[in-house]
Amino acid sequence: MSKSNWAEPLGLLLLRVGCAWFIFVWAVAKFLAPAQYQFILKRFDGIQVEQIVVYGIGIAQIVVCLMVFLGLFRTFSYAALALIHGFTITRIWGKLIDPFEISEKGFPVNRNSSIALGIFLAIAALWLLRNRDEWSIDGWRERQRAE
Repeated sequence: MSKSNWAEPLGLLLLRVGCAWFIFVWAVAKFLAPAQYQFILKRFDGIQVEQIVVYGIGIAQIVVCLMVFLGLFRTFSYAALALIHGFTITRIWGKLIDPFEISEKGFPVNRNSSIALGIFLAIAALWLLRNRDEWSIDGWRERQRAE
């Protein structure tokens, strides 16, 4: 691979790993603090779930993250990552409207929501560029078929 041909695959590799890592951290947290996620589901969605359900959601998210890390089944796994995070975005939409809100103590209160939107847009870009993600298992498979 010439010098001019490595920047795009490296950029997509970094984008893929960064997006997957962001969701992976939240997925693992479901095992470290399952009660927090039970509370969130009750508060935002009005549903009470057992701890095993939180673990199941965490496992599903970890599987998706691992597929994205590897670039495996890109169309499905990158879309699944977008859906996982897109669900979060729908729940915080109101905070995105006022990203500069300051609390009575003088702290910006919606910074994390703005970060979440940025990550969602990065995941969307990753999905749009999925067929150019050469340094992935799917990319390797395509090169093997072409030979």
